[in-house]
Amino acid sequence: MTTTRHLLTGTELSRPELLAVLRRAHELKAQAPADGLPHPHSLDGRSVALIFHKPSTRTRISMEVGVRELGAHPLILRPDEMQLSRGESVKDTARVLSRHVAAVGIRTTADALLEELAAEGTIPVVNLLTDGHHPCQVAADLMTLQEAFPDRLADDGGFDDLHLAYVGDGNNMARSLALMGAIGGLRVTVVSPEGYTLGPGETTATLSSDPQTGVAGADVLYADVWVSMGDEDSDERRAALQGYGIDDALLDAAAPGAIALHCLPAHPGEEITEDVLYGARQRIWDQVENRRHAQKALLEWVLRAGPFADDA
Repeated sequence: MTTTRHLLTGTELSRPELLAVLRRAHELKAQAPADGLPHPHSLDGRSVALIFHKPSTRTRISMEVGVRELGAHPLILRPDEMQLSRGESVKDTARVLSRHVAAVGIRTTADALLEELAAEGTIPVVNLLTDGHHPCQVAADLMTLQEAFPDRLADDGGFDDLHLAYVGDGNNMARSLALMGAIGGLRVTVVSPEGYTLGPGETTATLSSDPQTGVAGADVLYADVWVSMGDEDSDERRAALQGYGIDDALLDAAAPGAIALHCLPAHPGEEITEDVLYGARQRIWDQVENRRHAQKALLEWVLRAGPFADDA
């Protein structure tokens, strides 16, 4: 019996699997319909449910377009359209979805809901964002780093000679960069003020509280919003995170040729300056594009489709 694959944290992937997914993502990007080449319809005739409990721009667009590019039908489900909002259990929802669609992606709050959906259903579940993790974003980030630093990669495409410094709140983004980065060989430093850092027991990343020393030698500086959806202590957060924004001066303190990344949405003047966000020292808009292709490769991986069909 074949075990159902899920992508809940990104740690489900081994190093060879992660790098195979990234290789496939580059292939899919090269074959994108806009280039006039035939696109592989590895999910022809299937449907993928996409549940959005939170507002979304990049995830919604990249997933819906990506699912269609693979030949499948994206079924968009919002909270007010499902009986979950009226008290139906996650268990029953998982069983219903399992009878109709090939996989489900969900953007929600609690990781427990995601885990229950995976445990109670019989189809792959993909984490499109939770309070704890954001693996799809990191897959796109790693793909972007392979494009930006082709001469710095290991023989297998890994990141054994690359250093990324995340600057800001130790949130789901920092956690996923640390966890998945470690799988691919990326050296990660998380630079956060006291009270906003990752716990020492939940990551192998280097933890720092000083931006200048924390980014020293880093090839990549990574930013995320200071105040995310649902954060109630917004004024307190902004006060604590003053000085933890990416600007040209902080990039100058990193390694020569360092670039900036940001998972977006951005608030120029807080976690990143407008000059960096739209300037020549960033690859942020490549990240945006790569979300679609990385997610397509991840869908093929969880569904054992395309080049991953032999994994069954």
